[in-house]
Amino acid sequence: MLFKSKIAYYMSIVVSVLSVVFIGFLIYKSFFIVKNQYIDIDGLTYVNQVRTDDYTKKLAKNLTKDCQTKVCEVQSMLNLVTNIPYKINESVARSGKNVLEQNFGDCDDKSNLLISLLNAKGYEAYFVLVPKHIFVVVNLGIILPNKKALYINGKPFYKLESTAKNSSIGFPLKYKFDEIKAFIDPFKNKKLVVNRLEYK
Repeated sequence: MLFKSKIAYYMSIVVSVLSVVFIGFLIYKSFFIVKNQYIDIDGLTYVNQVRTDDYTKKLAKNLTKDCQTKVCEVQSMLNLVTNIPYKINESVARSGKNVLEQNFGDCDDKSNLLISLLNAKGYEAYFVLVPKHIFVVVNLGIILPNKKALYINGKPFYKLESTAKNSSIGFPLKYKFDEIKAFIDPFKNKKLVVNRLEYK
């Protein structure tokens, strides 16, 4: 009887320790989810759902397999996103896979998908947060003739508007600089430090 009570005692200690370790792991994991997905901009919290998974990489590769230029690659990825029907998502932004499977998205959803695809192909791209909207800018490493670029710290970035059906690279910027709340690198979940901004 004494032997059985000792076993029960030690088992309860093991279960307690494992429970504490498991709870600690969940807290640790939650901290990194918050750190990597949530960012505060002027008192508002933005949630990103960018992905670097195999699904996104395969999709980006498939979309660009026939392209010989960066313009073709980026336009092919943009075409996929802009042709997904626009519909306001009342909850937090969804992953690109969910947006594709459910075949709808708002500016957050579609921008998350677009920037994930761009990242999968190695493009430098950022979210741009403006009042009640978000869009993506991308650096192509080249200057496009007859297209205005947003020069961030001297480097040209072209606007990609995920909500305008069949839009092209270099969609016109319709916001004043003081309306731009932040440029965000969603893969680092950090604001870009902007020392100089031009649109030309």
